Amino acid sequence: MEFFRISRDIPFMRHALVLNVISLLLFLAAVGFLAVRGLHFSIEFTGGTVMEAAYPQAADIQKIRETVGGLGLPEVQVQNFGTARDVMIRLAPQSGVTSAQQSEKVMAALKAVDPAAELRRVEFVGPQVGKELATDGGLALLFVIAGIMIYLAFRFEWKFSVAAIIANLHDVIIILGFFAAFQWEFSLSVLAAVLAVLGYSVNESVVIFDRIRESFRKFRKMTTVQVIDHAITSTISRTMITHGCTLMMVLAMLFFGGPTLHYFALALAIGICFGIYSSVFVAAAIAMWLGVKREDLIKPVKKKEGAEVELP
Repeated sequence: MEFFRISRDIPFMRHALVLNVISLLLFLAAVGFLAVRGLHFSIEFTGGTVMEAAYPQAADIQKIRETVGGLGLPEVQVQNFGTARDVMIRLAPQSGVTSAQQSEKVMAALKAVDPAAELRRVEFVGPQVGKELATDGGLALLFVIAGIMIYLAFRFEWKFSVAAIIANLHDVIIILGFFAAFQWEFSLSVLAAVLAVLGYSVNESVVIFDRIRESFRKFRKMTTVQVIDHAITSTISRTMITHGCTLMMVLAMLFFGGPTLHYFALALAIGICFGIYSSVFVAAAIAMWLGVKREDLIKPVKKKEGAEVELP
């Protein structure tokens, strides 16, 4: 499906060097922020108190946030779970204050607003659990990267595999750099968004790589640069449809999804924008600089008579 078709190929690779220098500077800045400021981990990673409260009617989440926020407690998270009447409250640990004292203070404030509020459960999540979550999340990220690299190496060629992984790491590090620079809260949902961006970005790279392979087969007189420019130009309409629709959904979550979905949607929005950019200007350019050529994707085979033919 196409909304439009561009008759002349856009010379994307003409500007590849300048744009990749900019990408490198952004990447280094992101690494610098991660090294100097680090990520602002949520309660899932640092530990804290988890409370479950229930109401006889649908809970007013915004009012509960304002009530608990007025107690001066650091890093409070309030969200629905299960039904609209059930509320989960996460509290960061406080020096010299026990989990029981925190929960009593919160429930006293909630009951002052709505006496029908009922405490269902209180648990303390230790930092060791958060450390395990961080380790498991890092391993998940490594396994996804390894799986993508193996998949692309089998489907295309090792040069495309290396190019795609560099582009994907570029996206992931820049997302993390934004969270480190502005000290946005990094939670499990944000980690899920980062993993989703990895898959989303590699999908765009695969589409472009597929079109490059088709163009090598179809246009035998084109140079590698011309083939890459043609492949990217011919996928622009598809890119605008796919990413435009996805970005609209993500922006809807960002602006109307409330605090619970805010950073999840923000990570996705950053990842989608940089995913489009990196697939075109980073992945394709690196594949070009690695020397990808027609023979890498369309292997010649010899007939018995000695003439060479190409695999379909």
